[in-house]
Amino acid sequence: MKKQPNTHLDFTVDKLTNSIQNTISGDSFATEVLRFTKADLKQVTKKNGWNFDWKVEFANNTKEVFKLTIPPNSSIIQGLLSLTLEPDHVYMHLLENAPFNIGQNKVYEGVAGNLVAHACKVSFQQGFDGFVGFTAKTKLIDHYQKTLGAHILGGHRMIIPTKSAQLLIDKYFKS
Repeated sequence: MKKQPNTHLDFTVDKLTNSIQNTISGDSFATEVLRFTKADLKQVTKKNGWNFDWKVEFANNTKEVFKLTIPPNSSIIQGLLSLTLEPDHVYMHLLENAPFNIGQNKVYEGVAGNLVAHACKVSFQQGFDGFVGFTAKTKLIDHYQKTLGAHILGGHRMIIPTKSAQLLIDKYFKS
């Protein structure tokens, strides 16, 4: 099988919050991370303001796609995450905030951090000690080091180690 090129991730972690936080009221809302389904595809299109082709991610059977929602309103997707299980870590291919959670007028903060914390949680569940790898855009390497505790492996490749992964999980998941 032909190896796909790594996408350089360019999400920003606006704020590490408890769950996600409304930017106007400051209220925090519990979230849940669910498997993305075929029925979800119709709302995450370029026409609706999404940047990536999530249909391609969903169709790739080597990847798992997850959606972040606020219960009980799980039909509104706050953000998406695509990952794979590698031999010794979880690899994040794509992460995207919903269009209404980007920019100065975003509705919620903490979406990206919440999704990264989910990837860390999956890594622990799989016995990978929380290790999560990804490829970062050059301009965001320093940002990921500061906000996620990520380390550079070489070039644009980064890894979130055990200690940083546990801190993210403790921040976002109170169970």
